[in-house]
Amino acid sequence: MTEVKANMAGSVWKIVVAEGETVSSGQDLLILESMKMEIPIPTDDDGTVKELKVSEGDFVNEGDVVAILE
Repeated sequence: MTEVKANMAGSVWKIVVAEGETVSSGQDLLILESMKMEIPIPTDDDGTVKELKVSEGDFVNEGDVVAILE
């Protein structure tokens, strides 16, 4: 199981994957908005999205788990 963490604080602007979706290393899972900039959050591993821990509009801090892959 792999935890994907936010690399900076911001609001979840858009989630671009769904639970159960297969993803590849480097693929964006969601996009944060911080200081009017869009910051993609990619995965470093291949896997299947087991759980999304955030919803669009949520605020996350650096290091918060945003998704779990298996």
